[in-house]
Amino acid sequence: MPTPATRTPVRIARGTYSNLNSSIADLQEGEICYATDENKVYVIEGGALTSLPYGAGLDTAQTWTKGQRGEITALTDGATITPDFSDSNNYSVTLGGNRTLANPTNLVAGQSGCIWITQDGTGSRTLAYGSYWDFTGGTAPTLTTTANAVDCLVYAVQSSTKITAQLITNLS
Repeated sequence: MPTPATRTPVRIARGTYSNLNSSIADLQEGEICYATDENKVYVIEGGALTSLPYGAGLDTAQTWTKGQRGEITALTDGATITPDFSDSNNYSVTLGGNRTLANPTNLVAGQSGCIWITQDGTGSRTLAYGSYWDFTGGTAPTLTTTANAVDCLVYAVQSSTKITAQLITNLS
C-alpha cells in the first residue's frame, strides 16, 4: 500500500453527460463521473468518458449465476380482485367468498408470474375471471374447493388485453 504522501486523492465529478463530456479536458484520468441526467457512472479512461457497468442492464441479455427472486404481493380479497401488474409478478390471495379475478391493470406483454389462490377455512369458494384471461379450450378452470386448499394460476401476458393462463390445482 502506498504511503500517505504518494496517494492520489479520488475526485468525483457530477453533472449532465453533455457538460461532463464538453469539459473532458478539466477531468483527470481515472476520475469518476456521475451523469445526473442518465443516472450512470463513468470513468475518464484514455481521455474519454467510459461507462462503468453496475448492476443489471435493462437493454442487455443477462446470464444469472445465482437465483433471482421476485416478491409475492398479497392481493386484497373482495367481491372483485383487481391485480395491479406493475406491483409484482407473483401474487397471493385467500378467498373469503365467491370472487371475480378482474382484468389486471398495467399489463405489459411479456410479463409472467403466478397467483397462489387459497381457500379460506370454509372452502367451496369459486373464482370467475375477467375477459382478458384465456384458458385452454376456452373454459375457465375450477378451483380446488377443499377448506384451506391452494391452487396456483400461472400466467403470461400476451398483449394489453390478453393473458394466457393455466391453473395448477390441489397443491399440498
